[in-house]
Amino acid sequence: MDESGAVGCAWQQGAGISGRTQFHALGFRVLEKEPLMRASPQRRSDLPGHCRAAGWMLALAASLAGCADTMPPLPTGHTLVGSVADLRVDRSQLPFPELAEHPFAADGALDLDDIATLAVLNNPDLKVARADAGVTHAQAFAAGLLPDPQLQLTRDFPDRQEAGTTNAFNLNLSEDLNALLRHPHDKRAAELDARKTDLNLLWQEWQVVAKARTLGVKLVQEQRLQRVLQENRRLFADRYQRTEQALERRLLAIDAVTPHLTALQDVDKQLRDLERQVNTDAHDLNALLGLLPDTPVPLRAQLAVPDIDESAVLALLPDLPARRPDLIALQAGYQAEDQRVRAALASRFPTFNVGFTRARDTSGVYTHGFGVTLSLPLFNGNRGNIAIEEATREKLRRDYESRLDTMQSDVHRILSEQRINARQLREVKEGIASLSTAAADADAAFRARAIDALAYVTLRASLLSKQVEEINLEQSILEQRVALQALIGPTTAIPALK
Repeated sequence: MDESGAVGCAWQQGAGISGRTQFHALGFRVLEKEPLMRASPQRRSDLPGHCRAAGWMLALAASLAGCADTMPPLPTGHTLVGSVADLRVDRSQLPFPELAEHPFAADGALDLDDIATLAVLNNPDLKVARADAGVTHAQAFAAGLLPDPQLQLTRDFPDRQEAGTTNAFNLNLSEDLNALLRHPHDKRAAELDARKTDLNLLWQEWQVVAKARTLGVKLVQEQRLQRVLQENRRLFADRYQRTEQALERRLLAIDAVTPHLTALQDVDKQLRDLERQVNTDAHDLNALLGLLPDTPVPLRAQLAVPDIDESAVLALLPDLPARRPDLIALQAGYQAEDQRVRAALASRFPTFNVGFTRARDTSGVYTHGFGVTLSLPLFNGNRGNIAIEEATREKLRRDYESRLDTMQSDVHRILSEQRINARQLREVKEGIASLSTAAADADAAFRARAIDALAYVTLRASLLSKQVEEINLEQSILEQRVALQALIGPTTAIPALK
């Protein structure tokens, strides 16, 4: 404990403090011991009891500043995790029941739900958002406290001490009645703001889950595409090596070698581009999960693409205003602003400040009474603040309507894109089946020199193109499923992606 803390706590323990104080960077500290007033004992005894009590109250306020809570130290390095195995999954902290019930990394590899779980628990941005929510709740607590009364104490000393004169004082205790009138509305608005913050935090968690799943889908599909390209590269490299050796022995012409070289270089370019993309997505996923950049994340090798029930998804749309956190948060924000409008309307009335006084003049006459401070709403009447709050409330209503309309459009758009992609995926799979059969026949024909190299390479390139198209279409469908889950929330209408 520092010097200021020792001073404050000594007061609380009954030691007492008297002395001149000075503001210090960490609070108050005593400079020297001296009386609070340099008056004679007889003169000090002239002070009424309540004046002496007020002095002790000021000393108490000064001393308590030294008992402030100790500030925790800042970290000296990064707080990122170096291994997925070092992460601890506390299911009680998961806001999504389907994630809490999901067996984490059951087979040693991470599926999309496992990635979502790690993102919710360890994402750095969510940790900051939760701290922000704590600030909002503290503000709601502060708004719920009643306003403190005001105590004013003055003391006058005659220029010359004469017979029958004494020191004068004036003690005034007052309370702002308008603050009491506004208090229920301010308190309710702060409570609704805290609820809005919690809901926005839940919505942010939804978005982080969706982003984590999307990055998981991209990495799984990109790694799958890498395997397909590497397999075709080995084929083209083998064909190029064989034809080049035949060319050196003058068994083939140059036109039989060039198509294999071109196909090999094209696959190499795709692999280089894909390698850069995988590196980017892997770093993005690690940053999202709060992991060190080079930490490997073991993902499953392949994802299934289950069917969805479109009619069940559309049936959920009318209930989304009561299910989606962002929409409920907008509702809470709208209600909070309505409370601020009511508080502004309550401030139209004249401002009352009521106080009670106790005084003594220099002739030693004691008086008591009361005072009322009243503002006349002749020019302002708080009309400006009322107009601002009403306009803000209308803006929030329009924001809510816009979010509802956007939600409807996004769901219908994704469902339409799903139908298109599903149809194209079926067509591509049929094309792959036909080209695979043709490629097998072409391979045998090429070995028998029944077809030329250009025709063979063209057929193999067409098959590779269809395989790439299949992987890309499946990735689009999976990403759209993730986006649909983020729009309407967990539901059996959208099967989990495994």
